[in-house]
Amino acid sequence: MKKLITLTLLFCALMLNANPPAIELPLWPDGAPDSNGLTPADESGASSFIMGISNPILYVYPAAKPNGTAIIMLPGGGYVGVAMEHEGHDMADWFNAMGVTYAVLKYRMPNGHSDVALSDAEQAMRIVAEHAKEWGVNPKSIGIMGASAGGHLATTLATHYSSDETRPAFQVLFYPVVSMQDDFTHFGSREALLGKSYTPEDVERFSNELQVNANTPKAFIMVSSDDDAVPLANSLRYLQALTDASVPSALHVYPVGGHGWGYRDSFPYKAAWTAELRDWLIREVFPVAAIKD
Repeated sequence: MKKLITLTLLFCALMLNANPPAIELPLWPDGAPDSNGLTPADESGASSFIMGISNPILYVYPAAKPNGTAIIMLPGGGYVGVAMEHEGHDMADWFNAMGVTYAVLKYRMPNGHSDVALSDAEQAMRIVAEHAKEWGVNPKSIGIMGASAGGHLATTLATHYSSDETRPAFQVLFYPVVSMQDDFTHFGSREALLGKSYTPEDVERFSNELQVNANTPKAFIMVSSDDDAVPLANSLRYLQALTDASVPSALHVYPVGGHGWGYRDSFPYKAAWTAELRDWLIREVFPVAAIKD
């Protein structure tokens, strides 16, 4: 009986400390302004990796004690799908514990329609800004985060945003695809984004290291030196472009780990990247979030 009571109390404590489920917000409830040529019937895969997305959804985890910062995560998947768990939902508790309102975007797959995913990322920024007061977020402290191809989408938003409203305040990048150039792109992501009949102008436009300027938001980048899926040159050349434009940036290169580790415990440098990202947010982001408009 005593053991049963102990287990019951433990269960109750866990339930009290558990975060509520995410708020699910359709990105385009009245229909998207553009099409990726896919339908809901094309969506497939498990909850951990979803492909063929035509109906984008923003999953929001408001912080219980918000510090004014929000982060929108763009999971990776080569622009054919999104890894929604280890590069998405699994990080919610960690960010919420810091006071960060955290959101995961299930964005539409480009399917060769290169502007569709960017349109979704911009709309996600607008939605978080619209709910800023409700979630205790400073509209000037909404950042974007992306992994792999989601990192390319994050850098695309950071360099192609169409208005002050959709400009992220900062960018956090996990082993990102950055370029579409032959010598160091991820070819699968390029074909999914641009299609098979792309032009040199398409390649230049979405080689985001070429699009950096002084208004590009500050960046935190992390990658493994033995990444055999997305060449390290993507991060190095993006860092160089940011540095040349006098944009504050940090790059952390870990000796091993390969590609696609996200929030997985199996990554040997998980304790390192979480500590380093936390420190960077405390120094570079949270002070801005605390400033009242």
